[in-house]
Amino acid sequence: MNAPHDQPLHERAPSIWQGETLAEVPFRAYTDAELYARELERIFYGPHWCYVGLAAEVPKPGDFKRTFVGERQVVMVRDSDGTSINVVENRCAHRGMQFCQSNFGNVPNFQCPYHQWNYDLKGNLTAVPYRRGIRKQGGMPADFQMQGHGLTQLRVAVHNGVVFASFDPATPPLAEYLSPAVLKYFERVFPDPSSGREPVLLGYSRQRIPGNWKLMQENIKDPYHPGLLHVFFVTFGLWRPDQQSRMITDPLHRHACMISQRNAAGAGEATQGVSTFRENLKLQDDRILDVVTEPWWNGPTVCMTTIFPSLIVQQQVNSLSTRHIVPRGPGTFDFVWTHFGYTDDTPEMTRRRLRQANLFGPAGYVSADDGEAIECVQRGATVHESAGTYSAMDGFGVGGADHMVTESLIRGMYGYWRGVMGI
Repeated sequence: MNAPHDQPLHERAPSIWQGETLAEVPFRAYTDAELYARELERIFYGPHWCYVGLAAEVPKPGDFKRTFVGERQVVMVRDSDGTSINVVENRCAHRGMQFCQSNFGNVPNFQCPYHQWNYDLKGNLTAVPYRRGIRKQGGMPADFQMQGHGLTQLRVAVHNGVVFASFDPATPPLAEYLSPAVLKYFERVFPDPSSGREPVLLGYSRQRIPGNWKLMQENIKDPYHPGLLHVFFVTFGLWRPDQQSRMITDPLHRHACMISQRNAAGAGEATQGVSTFRENLKLQDDRILDVVTEPWWNGPTVCMTTIFPSLIVQQQVNSLSTRHIVPRGPGTFDFVWTHFGYTDDTPEMTRRRLRQANLFGPAGYVSADDGEAIECVQRGATVHESAGTYSAMDGFGVGGADHMVTESLIRGMYGYWRGVMGI
């Protein structure tokens, strides 16, 4: 999909970009309510694939999960055929009630509790109480057609057990949307089911972060900060700028992969003057650092993939998760972590994955830092809307890199964002 740079002037957003480069993001991009409403329509409800869940979360016919695309509640459900997965908006076609009130469950069909309109698992309307009236009184108009009054059915793409949905029929095929470069690393974590390595659900954690949703996309497109902000990473050698690494992006620069290979911990050039490095820091229980090399890694010990606008796929040593970004306004988003393993994991590997999951999540030894940093950026942006960022590390270009001391992935995302937003 090409970014729409050529909208008529009356459809274009106000010009907020005062700087001359993509490195100078105006703080209004994080705070402006009008821009946020435009983001919802053009990005989350526009021609983009948004993450809704793992197929493993709805294993049986009728199993459902309530989740979000943008701010709209949707329901992901395994169809009665046991094979396909549907996604419908959680909004009754009659009076607009959000008919699904549980986050998970199993149903033979959907029924709105308000007036008991009934829908099949695809979202087709199947029954309307008193449709013909009672005693020849009332009822729906004679020309009422059931097929015109179903639930809003989203387009669905399921790839190797990961479920995406889109409100827009113009969204390109998922593989094209991701691009071959990003798809390669997506399929590294989510391979073809014939590999025997299918996702198995391990659990959830979630948090609400008082920051703009794009700040989390930035955070996982930013290899510059992990070796500086995170005491755990830099001290124990899980992520440092002296590691062999690659930064990859799709041709439109909206998605990205940060790939790194762990090396020995200890002092070195990457730790000189870094205040968060604690050379003598020891763990009372070092099992969280019990890292086992898995055959499918094929080198990298870390791969963090951002899929614009709503998904982060995390492989950090033996810890695996998806991270779902759910916007809640210009200054708030929910962050939902789904931790998983594989069908061929041993019980020991499952325990290892669960133990290493403590690095991440709302109270993780690493990720708690990110949530606090994003909150502090949002505070600064809110009181200085006329100012902005300066993300010029490694110059002003966009695209990939073969090192970590760069902000090129962030600049590339904002080049794409400006085109979609008409700025």
